Amino acid sequence: MAQKKKALLIKLSSLGDVIFNIPLANALKDAGYELTWLVSEKGIQIVENNPCVDRAILVPMNEWKKRGPSVKSFREYLEILKQLREEKFDIAIDSQMMLKSLYWLAFCGAKRRIISKEGRELSLLGGNEWIDNISYKPDSPIVMNYLRYANHLGINVAPEDIKVTLPPRTEKQINKVNNLLSNLDKNKPIIAIAPATTWVNKHWDKNNWKQVVEYLQPNYNIVFTGGPNDNGLIEYISNGQGLNLAGETDILELAEVFSRAKLVLSPDSGSAHLAWATRNPKVIALFTCTPKEVLGPLGSPNKYVSLGGCGLDCQPCFKRKCLLKDNKNACTKYPTAKEVIDTIKKLIG
Repeated sequence: MAQKKKALLIKLSSLGDVIFNIPLANALKDAGYELTWLVSEKGIQIVENNPCVDRAILVPMNEWKKRGPSVKSFREYLEILKQLREEKFDIAIDSQMMLKSLYWLAFCGAKRRIISKEGRELSLLGGNEWIDNISYKPDSPIVMNYLRYANHLGINVAPEDIKVTLPPRTEKQINKVNNLLSNLDKNKPIIAIAPATTWVNKHWDKNNWKQVVEYLQPNYNIVFTGGPNDNGLIEYISNGQGLNLAGETDILELAEVFSRAKLVLSPDSGSAHLAWATRNPKVIALFTCTPKEVLGPLGSPNKYVSLGGCGLDCQPCFKRKCLLKDNKNACTKYPTAKEVIDTIKKLIG
């Protein structure tokens, strides 16, 4: 049998972007490549043991950042680089396209080092093969944008044929989620709400959340998810009702929670994209300062809905903080609570 060609995928962070690259990884794997994925702490749980890869290599970027410049970090960097060069990759793809991926692409030893011409922060210098901008249109779904790397290699995947996979949950993780959800009413479906993200400007108005939660509470088990810092927001929008799992789960345990939900509601966040990747619940994603046409969950409108946009000239601004002097954070008020409730009725009755 002919030896498989070896491919390296460089996508370090964030969680959402790692998830968006899973269809690309599956396309390469299904085309016969032996695939290694270079990933940071934010995405390692999603990549390690995922059927889309043969090997995951962790780059401890958060640890290096905390530690600061040090001999130890440099030695760890060289050790990872040695692992990469020993693989003798046929191709390497840099879909991170930033300074933090430049060094990995430049020195990984791959024969073909591929990066899009829209690479930022000098990352283009790491490649020896440059493809056209992968973001052709402002309304082009990001999953399909990343798949243009596969197109460049002669691998074509239609939107309806994309493959999204996650690592299997362990028995320990499943049992933990069983215990976390054990007191829910078995006669009511679960709706998971992940109301927060790391960008304040992506947050939907908390009073809108409050109205939606009040509508849902009589007929559904509402499970709130997030990090420890989200408890204040969750307490406000929930009035102390529902099950608050903020800070109680790791990423794969959260995926297990989402897989048991009938519906997941979230702003544009890693949680929204993780819910989409589980392939089970219906998802309503709420967009303020980022483009729903690009970052919204891809698939049937009867299952995946992206809401947002109020006609502001500044949308989408992609800014962490609102730059408007008047009508500050106007985009976070939309969609209205009524629009979201009407969409819930259409999706799940």
